[in-house]
Amino acid sequence: MKELDLILKNIKNKELLPIYFFHGEEPYFIDAALKSFENDVLTEDEKAFNQTVVYGKDTTFSEVLSLARQFPMMGDKQVIILKEAQDIVLSEPESKALLAYAENPVESTILVIAYKYKKADARKAFLKTLTKNKMVFLSEKIKDYNIAKWIDSEIRTLGLKAKPNIPNLLAEYLGADLSRISNELQKLKMILKEGQLLDEKMIETNIGISKDFNVFELIKALGKKDEVSAFRIAHYMGKSKTHTFVMTTGNLYNFFSNLIIFHTMKGESPQNQAATMGVNPYFLKDFGEAARFYNLKNGTRVISILREIDLKSKGLGAINMTDSDLLKEMVYKILHIDQYKVKT
Repeated sequence: MKELDLILKNIKNKELLPIYFFHGEEPYFIDAALKSFENDVLTEDEKAFNQTVVYGKDTTFSEVLSLARQFPMMGDKQVIILKEAQDIVLSEPESKALLAYAENPVESTILVIAYKYKKADARKAFLKTLTKNKMVFLSEKIKDYNIAKWIDSEIRTLGLKAKPNIPNLLAEYLGADLSRISNELQKLKMILKEGQLLDEKMIETNIGISKDFNVFELIKALGKKDEVSAFRIAHYMGKSKTHTFVMTTGNLYNFFSNLIIFHTMKGESPQNQAATMGVNPYFLKDFGEAARFYNLKNGTRVISILREIDLKSKGLGAINMTDSDLLKEMVYKILHIDQYKVKT
């Protein structure tokens, strides 16, 4: 979130706005901003007199504004932080009071409002005023397909080095919980020795994700048409509670969609291929091997199989089939794509 990076930079440089209104479905970025406001704006001595943190369930906007209109007891600034503002029922008088404050904030106060887990009503007059003055910050959830990119960025920010497949592996099994991902990466940073490479063994030992039985190993086995390995991995994944069927089919869909692109880009440079497919060039060898077993026609047929299995997972055309059963059916049909007739 570039906006968050700019806010954190401005806090360190003491370039501060009188009001910050954070809202949105992703709590991680809001929490990161609040942590910096709490720790980095005032000195430890100033915090005792000039920093107040209140929670929505224990207060009202009127009470918060009353605090905001006070002047610092020492120093030039006071910080008022309202957490969980979504818990406050906004009355009409309070809405008008917020508008009045938004139009004429106290310069010696930095008022930080955190409205989490949903978007605030942008039609409110005070929010329109804050938006006009660039004091509103929306924290949106990262799309599932961008989680791996975010993890890769966090790994680099922490100064760690990782194998190219690690962000994808973590995204597959930690999901979209950015706070959990961040905590796991912080834990790994403390464990890793300087210069040590973050690899599958480290992930398996410290997070519990199997380096041998995961969707990426399944994709490799399918790409080589290694039937024994593919079914062994599918069997393990079917029994494990850490695997989600939706994420598995999603990763397979991405791989075979990119395989189709790979086929259409014969003769192109590896750099162009990787850029178009949106993958690390490290993975091109996997597509090159898979292309030997799945021509362009079969690549498109695999996509049809994945769509068919997805419908079955939603109860369309499948009778009493578990995710484990569907996974094995999917693997069988992909491995025997030449004999399988896709339904139209």
